[in-house]
Amino acid sequence: MSALLEVEDLAKHYRLSDGRTLRAVDGVSFTIAEGEVLGVVGESGCGKTTLGRTVLRLHEPTAGHVRFRGEDTVALGRRALRTLRRQMQIVFQDPYASLNPRMTVGQTLTIPLRVHEPRLTRAGQRKRIAAALTRVGLPPAAADRYPHEFSGGQRQRIGIARALMSHPSLLVADEPVSALDVSVQAQVINLLLDLRAELGLAILFIAHDLAVVGMVSDRIAVMYLGRIVELAPTEALFARPRHPYTEALFSAVPDISTQRQRILLEGDLPSPFAPPSGCPFRTRCHYAEPACAEARPPLAEHAPGHLAACRRPELTLASPLPAADPALIFG
Repeated sequence: MSALLEVEDLAKHYRLSDGRTLRAVDGVSFTIAEGEVLGVVGESGCGKTTLGRTVLRLHEPTAGHVRFRGEDTVALGRRALRTLRRQMQIVFQDPYASLNPRMTVGQTLTIPLRVHEPRLTRAGQRKRIAAALTRVGLPPAAADRYPHEFSGGQRQRIGIARALMSHPSLLVADEPVSALDVSVQAQVINLLLDLRAELGLAILFIAHDLAVVGMVSDRIAVMYLGRIVELAPTEALFARPRHPYTEALFSAVPDISTQRQRILLEGDLPSPFAPPSGCPFRTRCHYAEPACAEARPPLAEHAPGHLAACRRPELTLASPLPAADPALIFG
């Protein structure tokens, strides 16, 4: 598959008034192929959401490159970027805050059409809105109702419909199920997978739950303190994680079928203002050695297509979960 999106050494730093620098995203590189789903997973505060928004230039990058079908979006002016953005859309995390309560669903879905297809007639707009609502499992009559008349899962479907209005090739799904009940999560995930199969969508799927990410993704990137510490095909990551942080994330997934022991990380997530020297995970890692403080390990290939930023490739780390097992996630 050809590369749809290429992200190279992307960084997003925030300079605060007291002179400190927050390195929210700090040198991230990956690719997404046409029709591929790349999952991004990590604790809150690791930079997942900032990464997704910087890829779309909702946040301006501090450094690096983002190439969409070979075109560097970082170098584009506002007019050229608006033209390209119809191909790159986002589904936000909170289905309650992401919809304007003063606008009907139809009015909300009309906005992308006015921006990207201003010559479309009102009849054409209504037809496109009805088709989008039907595609996400809602009746066309929903266009005349307001957001407060829908459940959380239905609102997220509306958010997905809004993202689809411009016929994008890439969808950034920013924790699209974390605010929903477990049973509704399964429905929204199945919808995204159906849309991917039907429309050939590529998806950057951001979440904090490794089991949910495994349900959706072809490959998974694990983030810690603004950097990718492991990147691998889903089956390979689930069969044998190569970074201790990934192993700890696996152990945090609820599982009543076994009596496995959870790995408890020591201490809190280090401050992104002053990350530890060497490996940033070493202060919480059960396998850390004195040498881990000397230099930051590079993201290196330890198996075909399996990259990890750990100086101890001899470690045998295990996942207790079979990849993409719905029963372990939704019961």
